[in-house]
Amino acid sequence: MKSSNEIIDDLIETLKDGQEGFKQAAEGVRDPKLKSLFSEYSDQRRRFATVLQSEAGRQGETEPETSSSATGALHRGWINLKSAITGGDEHAILAECERGEDSAVKEYKKALDDGLSPAARELVSLQFPEIKAAHDRIKSLRDAAKG
Repeated sequence: MKSSNEIIDDLIETLKDGQEGFKQAAEGVRDPKLKSLFSEYSDQRRRFATVLQSEAGRQGETEPETSSSATGALHRGWINLKSAITGGDEHAILAECERGEDSAVKEYKKALDDGLSPAARELVSLQFPEIKAAHDRIKSLRDAAKG
């Protein structure tokens, strides 16, 4: 079983992946509304990661996670590839963002089921509905972009 700080570090990695993924997605679309939404989600992930880094520090972690994961880098590369190949096809970019969001929702659910400290559990419980809402919004935009 992972320690509370290991679980928090996994979430921070996931959030950093999302922060970078949404930043790149914002750069890859032309629609100003999508650009704005992706930028907003990127900023949200940065804020959430900062909160969890602070909590890890309070729990005695001397070096809380600060970077994204290798798998996240692969995911972001996929967004870049899709953008380049399709010339910024918004449906393809949204589909990739949704894939990243599927992963974020899964990581949050896993964290809530694992052994988080009460303070960390409270923070994760507050962030999770916003992560889920972002996922659902991206999915709905992706479905709308198909037509």
